[in-house]
Amino acid sequence: MSFLYDLPLWLVGVVLVVVMCGLAILGLQVTQRRIHAHFQITEEDGHFISTMVHSFMVFYALTVAMIAITVWETYDAAGRVASGEATALGTLYRDVSAYPSPAQAQLQAALREYTEHVIEVAWPEQHRGIVPQGGIDRIDAFLKLLTSFEPTTEGEKILHAEALRAFNELSDSRRMRLDAVQTALPGLLWTVIFLGAALGVAGSYFFRVRDARLHRYLVVMLTTFIAMVIFVVFAFDRPFRGDMGIKAEPYELVYDQLMRR
Repeated sequence: MSFLYDLPLWLVGVVLVVVMCGLAILGLQVTQRRIHAHFQITEEDGHFISTMVHSFMVFYALTVAMIAITVWETYDAAGRVASGEATALGTLYRDVSAYPSPAQAQLQAALREYTEHVIEVAWPEQHRGIVPQGGIDRIDAFLKLLTSFEPTTEGEKILHAEALRAFNELSDSRRMRLDAVQTALPGLLWTVIFLGAALGVAGSYFFRVRDARLHRYLVVMLTTFIAMVIFVVFAFDRPFRGDMGIKAEPYELVYDQLMRR
């Protein structure tokens, strides 16, 4: 379903609801015309069917709820990783600002170039589901400059140690961000979600409702709610994809407020 993240999120939601409701109504009509005739469903049977459908939907709701919580936690963790990387960038930029010339200007320029690359190149690539590769050269160039500096005073030694610590945090956060670019639910879980939805809706076909229109309305209501839940899972499944994808705002804030001075 990766290509769906290239479409407007509202369009995906509308199509998902319409398609699922259309399939649900089609399934109801087929069941009423071809399957009900082979079963003698009484009111007593309706109580048993109700209990079975209710039990199934409870288990299905618990399953989807756990999946949705996991998806949200993954999305939230990716956002915190991006914020952590931006914070480390700001801290590192302040640290190298106290370095003597010409190391100061060189290190600051290298960090500005890396930040610009993240905002202008890496983020659009992540938005398309591509793991960015260009940042590693800029990180390596900055590390080469940083490690080539030889502190001479106690103050410079302390400052240099803090800069190295901030760089390690930056590097770790960057690695975790790249790991999260292609994070997604496995196909097996999506199969469980959609198959469970189909079985739950199909269970509602076997109730005897005198007014066929009322039956259709109730099936549409049930299907719409299930489709909305599935849509929420879809929207947050890939942290950097689609309209709900994590934005580069933390990096832009650091760049605008700190690096452009």
